[in-house]
Amino acid sequence: MKRDLHQFQGPPQSRLSNHVSSSSSSLPVSKDKMMMVKEEEDGGNMDDELLAVLGYKVRSSEMAEVALKLEQLETMMGNVQEDGLSQFATDTVHYNPSELCTWLDSMLSELNPSSDPILPSPEINNSFLTGASDYDLKVIPGNAIYRRSNQFAIDSSSSSSSNQAVNNQNKRLKSCSSPDSMITTNSTTPQIGTTVTTTATTTTAAAESTRAVILVDSQENGVRLVHALMACAEAIQNNNLTIAEALVKQIGFLAVSQAGAMRKVATYFAEALARRIYRLSPPQNQIDHSISDTLQMHFYETCPYLKFAHFTANQAILEAFEGKKRVHVIDFSMNQGLQWPALMQALAVREGGPPIFRLTGIGPPAADNSDHLHEVGCKLAQFAEAIHVEFEYRGFVANSLADLDASMLELRPSETEAVAVNSVFELHKLLGRPGGIEKVLSVVKQVKPVIFTVVEQESNHNGPVFLDRFTESLHYYSTLFDSLEGAPNSQDKVMSEVYLGKQICNLVACEGPDRVERHETLSQWGNRFGSSGFAPALIGSDTFKLASMLLAHNNGGQGYRVEENNGCLMLGWHTRPLITTSAWKLSAAH
Repeated sequence: MKRDLHQFQGPPQSRLSNHVSSSSSSLPVSKDKMMMVKEEEDGGNMDDELLAVLGYKVRSSEMAEVALKLEQLETMMGNVQEDGLSQFATDTVHYNPSELCTWLDSMLSELNPSSDPILPSPEINNSFLTGASDYDLKVIPGNAIYRRSNQFAIDSSSSSSSNQAVNNQNKRLKSCSSPDSMITTNSTTPQIGTTVTTTATTTTAAAESTRAVILVDSQENGVRLVHALMACAEAIQNNNLTIAEALVKQIGFLAVSQAGAMRKVATYFAEALARRIYRLSPPQNQIDHSISDTLQMHFYETCPYLKFAHFTANQAILEAFEGKKRVHVIDFSMNQGLQWPALMQALAVREGGPPIFRLTGIGPPAADNSDHLHEVGCKLAQFAEAIHVEFEYRGFVANSLADLDASMLELRPSETEAVAVNSVFELHKLLGRPGGIEKVLSVVKQVKPVIFTVVEQESNHNGPVFLDRFTESLHYYSTLFDSLEGAPNSQDKVMSEVYLGKQICNLVACEGPDRVERHETLSQWGNRFGSSGFAPALIGSDTFKLASMLLAHNNGGQGYRVEENNGCLMLGWHTRPLITTSAWKLSAAH
């Protein structure tokens, strides 16, 4: 969707208000201190800082003057039906802001010839919003609540031209809770490609001079925030780091006016953009792996994504192990071992008694050189003993799954032991290492598993073009953060947001082998697995029904949605799939 002001619909007076909002909203956010009262130097003749960065040449002192003319024209046109001048409200459409000032003067003189002449206002360049850049970015979904506390008004006095210079020096930025003005706002949820309409009504004493109050609310700033994020990413892609640096500073000011998911996700993306601009790559070491492991536990507790991943993968493994006396699971994503107690419980109550269960867990080294995987194995062994399941365990420490070799796994003849391989959010990390994913899939083929379960993010963050990756990731993580808004406020929720923020930072700020968050879609993974000798193993409809029931029971069914796609299961937020569980087996040719 192009960011084109020509495409929105509405009566002419709404269009005119939109130009006011678009022009005037940049004034407060361009200042370093939004809430401070600041004197304007040089008689207000300095160009607005943010607009100057974006290519505008609009003097801050003259923006209120343009707004005043629009307010006057809107008031006059509101009564055109009574005056028999309806053609002005229905037939007159002006899209080009560069012609707006001349048109305003002529319209005001026609509608009110006796009014005092108004000084012409500067030409406004809206090329940033109406350019041909093809940003297909919809509104960031979110439960953002736009409060009155996030709104400000520009208060400027309008008097005779002889006092204009004095008034320009006395302009102030203040809260719109002024006792001598009453402001009513009518606004819509911000949509990218449209402009938010904001109406201000001011009541003053007859003896006082008329004052124009323009409401700049957080909803319009939400649109500007997304535009600034996209413009910053495009500047980085074009190596215009000076422009990118200026934009990323403004993103922080715009994010302050937001609430809920939109504010959080914008803050994390702004940090990631800043790191890329200043080449401050986030750490990729053992301590970072340990922190990520802890954060993932909080993510598990906050929302259903990991629970869904574990449940659906376990159900597929349980069906594949039916009737087997000895079973072996090789887990590429051992972490805290949260997935396996549920599977052991299901095996314990299986008809015919539980099988001998062997588990091989693979994970990164611990930051303190402790045997973390052994500790996890001991806890699982205690649990297995309590439910009377014969249990064997072995942990492997590996910096990367690509370092594995089939001979390390102590495989037994397939006639005596059925093997399942499981990977949850791990395979995408191999795509930045040349030959890494091919090496791991080759090892899986040598293992000859009865089933290979894979859970991955359902999004394409591995394309060659930075701006495309940025746009897709902004959509994806905005939806994820939105889904977290319904969770109770707790330490788990905060840590879950940090967990996702670390992924955003790696995806945006890093390149080469350091960029491990290289998510791909189900169709992309299907092509990789197919070319490596694997065929889909359909996940049963019973698993789909059970997953839907458990999701509704644990989360009230609010917002989350389970979909079945060619034998795979997807969990999404409203209409957007976010993670996918798929199952694979060796094709007949192999």
